[in-house]
Amino acid sequence: MEASIEEKSKISKHISEDCVFCKIVRGEIPCHKIFEDDDFIAFLDIKPINKGHTLVVPKTHFKDLFDFPVILEEKFLNFLKKVSFAVKKAVGADGLNVAMNNGEAAGQVIFHQHTHIIPRFKDDGLKTWPDKEFSNEELVKIKAEIIKEL
Repeated sequence: MEASIEEKSKISKHISEDCVFCKIVRGEIPCHKIFEDDDFIAFLDIKPINKGHTLVVPKTHFKDLFDFPVILEEKFLNFLKKVSFAVKKAVGADGLNVAMNNGEAAGQVIFHQHTHIIPRFKDDGLKTWPDKEFSNEELVKIKAEIIKEL
């Protein structure tokens, strides 16, 4: 049986002593805090891609999306949407990228689940990732493999 959030919080305090986001949550490292509630905190990224680049971080140490508990998903999405709307309006962004890197291969550097809210502006010079070409046969095979895992 999966550990409860309370149990995981006790475990995470023990295993996350050196986690920079846990230190921010505990107030050991200062941040430009935007908003917080009992479960999450939002603060400006210290190396922003654009003005208003914000991080949303759970206060409990979860490694990534795969470690994040289902019981917090609705609260997380509501928090993320609230902060995203505020960031977009405050900086006058034309749009937003909302991104979460999961695992080293995906660019995750800090192994405490976090989500980036990146304001986007027309002609900001940022590009999206490149696409790749796959044959219809390859797509059918990939689709079948994913469905099998569901």
